[in-house]
Amino acid sequence: MRDWDIAFYGRVFNAACRNNSMPTIDHPEDVYIAQIARFDPSKGIFDVLDSYAKFRKRLVELASEFRPPKLLICGQGSTDDPDGSIVFDAVINYIGTRIPQLADSICVMRLNPSDQILNALLSKCQVALQLSSEEGFEVKVSEAIHKGKPVIATMAGGIPLQVKDKENGFLVDVGDTDSVCQHLYDLWTDEGLYNTMSNSALNTVSDEVNTVGNAMCWLYLAWKLIHNRNCKPNGRWINDMAREEANQPYQEGENRLKRAVEVKDMK
Repeated sequence: MRDWDIAFYGRVFNAACRNNSMPTIDHPEDVYIAQIARFDPSKGIFDVLDSYAKFRKRLVELASEFRPPKLLICGQGSTDDPDGSIVFDAVINYIGTRIPQLADSICVMRLNPSDQILNALLSKCQVALQLSSEEGFEVKVSEAIHKGKPVIATMAGGIPLQVKDKENGFLVDVGDTDSVCQHLYDLWTDEGLYNTMSNSALNTVSDEVNTVGNAMCWLYLAWKLIHNRNCKPNGRWINDMAREEANQPYQEGENRLKRAVEVKDMK
């Protein structure tokens, strides 16, 4: 997005914040950490709040010369999101009763569907969080990486396919808010670490996650079905099959998502 567009949608967002008695995000004066996700029980929003509270405490105690960031928790409502209002209200109650001293630094918003606003908010955050307890392939993680934002995320679902631990972000166990706190502190107080991870994020973007990559997979499947061609991936990725059949296989060193991750035995 152009800076003018980001500024426009930022003003639209702040107007919504004022209408809902929420702190505004006045960039560039305000720097902030963001989790962009639906208000769903699986999105780990209370872990986000706990991690942020621990991080703010550590920053004040050990590195008070650094200006603390705000926290933005923002998502869209949807018809298949029956728990949205319940979780949203619980989050507001948690802030008011457990960490009221941080209320002026935490912006919690449910928005009408607007990809442009979410794009603008993600474009100007410093660090992106995704602390889900369960997850599929979280597109907001790939979008943050595409924007050069270090990501701190859980090893849930498809997230480890997207985040390269200690390269373009950090992976933590579900519920490990102490590690999230430490990673936030390190990124906030170590400019070299932040810049290295940000540059790594910009250089590890795969075209599989963008519109063109997704469209190619759907068109490939449609072509197979229209021509009654057999299509049994047998564990292979559709993206790989489409590129190979088009005689455009991945070249050595070309960015692509991990094809498999190690799964811990939880017993």
